[in-house]
Amino acid sequence: MKAKLGMSPIAWWNDDLPELSDDVSLEECLRQSRSAGFTGMEQGRRFPNNPDEMLPILRAADVTLCGGWFSGTLVDEDLSVNKDRIAPMIELFKAVNAPCIVYGEVGRSIQGDRSRPLATKPRLGDDEMKAYARRVTAFGEWCAEQGMPLSYHHHMAAVVETEPELDAFMKNSGEGIPLLLDAGHLAFAGGDVLRAIDNHHARINHVHVKDIRQAVVDGLDRSKQSFLDAVALGAFTVPGDGSLDFGAIVKRFADYGYEGWFVVEAEQDPRKAPPQKMAEIGYAELMRVMTAAGYTVETEGFPKG
Repeated sequence: MKAKLGMSPIAWWNDDLPELSDDVSLEECLRQSRSAGFTGMEQGRRFPNNPDEMLPILRAADVTLCGGWFSGTLVDEDLSVNKDRIAPMIELFKAVNAPCIVYGEVGRSIQGDRSRPLATKPRLGDDEMKAYARRVTAFGEWCAEQGMPLSYHHHMAAVVETEPELDAFMKNSGEGIPLLLDAGHLAFAGGDVLRAIDNHHARINHVHVKDIRQAVVDGLDRSKQSFLDAVALGAFTVPGDGSLDFGAIVKRFADYGYEGWFVVEAEQDPRKAPPQKMAEIGYAELMRVMTAAGYTVETEGFPKG
């Protein structure tokens, strides 16, 4: 079985918490992650949106674009609005041969609002969830028809956060919308990561290997503290520096034959957790557990020739 290891630039630049950002260039971010061993990077705010500009940067850094976030609003807005916004991203991602676009629902979400406590997250009724899941499925099918698959990201403080919400979304949506399984977000929400893999492995096409610091998560006052407060306090980190058992998690993916990207996405204070050091810790831990699980980790970055 083959796997690829990527990173998210959120370890270097945090869009929602600018104070949790390193003042480093895109080129330096890519250099640091590649020197740690990672062969892919998800899109961040300092990436150019033109393939003629992006490809030379990726080639020089010897990395590929392994995904990127789209802020979807299908819980409130119709398909046409989202199609218009995602269309340029689809063309860009096709041009640079990215594997997928990550769909993150921001409609009604409180993930970017520091004034909103975790306990006030939006919730959908049964009929709302069914209708929402159908819309996202149709959107995923349309994106795939354009040549770029989506990967649905369940997320803290959004309409699909908890394991029961994820189960309901998956039950009412179809194969046209694959799943991004994020270990850290699901564990933060109190879910069972291994059970979620068991239940939904057939539709997982992308994986975020985010770790959590359980003591920080357990210490939160969810009636007063927000998602961004939790991030600032250090709720998230890389595999090998947190509380989750990635040996068991990766083994479960291997049991189901998952092949593809495992992406480290771990937003935290770069002054307390220097991104290059964190990248090295995460890469070493992933190589350890992936080797034990029987994976061969691909080492090629930007395609040669």
